[in-house]
Amino acid sequence: MAFPEGFLWGGAIAANQYEGAWLEDGKQPNVTDVVVGIMSHDLGIAWNDETGKYEMALDPNKAYLSHTAVDGYHRYRDDLKLMAGMGFNSFRTSIAWGRIFPNGDEEEPNEAGLAYYDDMFACMRELGMEPVITMSHYETPLHLLTEYGGWSNPKLIEFWYRYAKTCFERFGDKVKYWLTFNEVNALFRMPFVAGGVLTIDNPADVTDPVGSTTMQDQWDAYHNFLVANAQTVKLAHEINPDLKVGCMLTCSGVATYPNNCNPANIRVAMEAQRNNVFYFGDPFCLGIVPTYLKRRWREEGVTVEFTDDELFLIKENTVDFFSFSYYRSTVVDAGVNLGGDTSGLTGIDNPFLVDKAPEPWKWPVDPDGLRYTLNVLYDRYHLPLLIVENGVGLDENLDENGTIQDDFRVHYIEEHIKNVSRAIDDGVDCRGYLYWGPIDVVSAGTGEMKKRYGFVYVDRFNDGHGTLERAIKQSYYRYKEIIESNGAGLE
Repeated sequence: MAFPEGFLWGGAIAANQYEGAWLEDGKQPNVTDVVVGIMSHDLGIAWNDETGKYEMALDPNKAYLSHTAVDGYHRYRDDLKLMAGMGFNSFRTSIAWGRIFPNGDEEEPNEAGLAYYDDMFACMRELGMEPVITMSHYETPLHLLTEYGGWSNPKLIEFWYRYAKTCFERFGDKVKYWLTFNEVNALFRMPFVAGGVLTIDNPADVTDPVGSTTMQDQWDAYHNFLVANAQTVKLAHEINPDLKVGCMLTCSGVATYPNNCNPANIRVAMEAQRNNVFYFGDPFCLGIVPTYLKRRWREEGVTVEFTDDELFLIKENTVDFFSFSYYRSTVVDAGVNLGGDTSGLTGIDNPFLVDKAPEPWKWPVDPDGLRYTLNVLYDRYHLPLLIVENGVGLDENLDENGTIQDDFRVHYIEEHIKNVSRAIDDGVDCRGYLYWGPIDVVSAGTGEMKKRYGFVYVDRFNDGHGTLERAIKQSYYRYKEIIESNGAGLE
């Protein structure tokens, strides 16, 4: 079960969940700075009748843990050494857009932010890790939403282009692998955070992130994301042909199984794949805006139009590779509404899945679903695949010996990595496995520390207290063994 030579072994985090220092060295707030958790349906903004705009309005009774996170902004060098200790040859993180262009619409970048990432990426290189860098991981500057309405406004394409050009020119000698928009296909489930969309001409009830946007806003954002992504690929290749630009989609929705062989359920499963993954994957990877969307646009009463020049741009500038997250599968039935959270789509229980993550999250564990997802994606797109998120969150605390015996996490990664190897044996060109997240960070979905993914424990808790000291869990050593053997012997 040895993996191909040069296979990328590593881990993945995001700036907004790791760095903290949310207003330090010139940085201004982004969308995740005003939510407790992205699934909380609670936005820290309010409409101002006098200015006719939304403004930041944090609730003093709520803990915004991401503002300090795990203090990675000041501790990244030591943390990266811990990652290198497992044998990582790659590491994924994101650039907080607001560190480079604090409000998003400035003409000139913030040098302090550029210098910070210069040093971080150099440190990765020094430690033998290939940086895999997300350009926007739920980190659209808040000002771009309150001033312009966010990605529903085509002006963001211009602001993004300036940001992307700055990143490629400044960091292109250190970073080869770039991801554009993290899990952007969650646009319709989480429009405020994943889509960076906010209606500014209608002060809707912003206690609900979905209620603060219209379907037209969201589809306008879809249009603008497709154009911006194609421009980004074209720009990167013009600046440096060696740069590789990939999309990043949440692909748990690929593993959507029909409840039975009822043709209605087969159709619902197909539509779930289309409407949750392929509607972004096809334009990013094939350069095609799917024709099945025309029916959806008609039924939702929206107008989405691409110019001939935009369609040509999208067709000629597809991504170099496909990166994705996978956490779980789901089962759908035509008679049951399909839900979703940060793990993916949620339908009905699958009686054939024995494993479930422990309380309180209880995600169904389906390693075979990862193999299935890899095969489906490769059959459809014929691009190199990179798994950049796969992991399990557990409620953990140190034992009397100052460590954590996280046997379930060991079991989880072993079974999923076995199925990555099987997919490679099926003929899939999978280039890497980057576990989410190798050090405990603030949960994106719930905004808490209780939901811990790491091989490295961080002493911080939901109420904000803690020393922020790091401690190694037992899974750290098992993942190290897997990497050292290049996956050999897992069977």
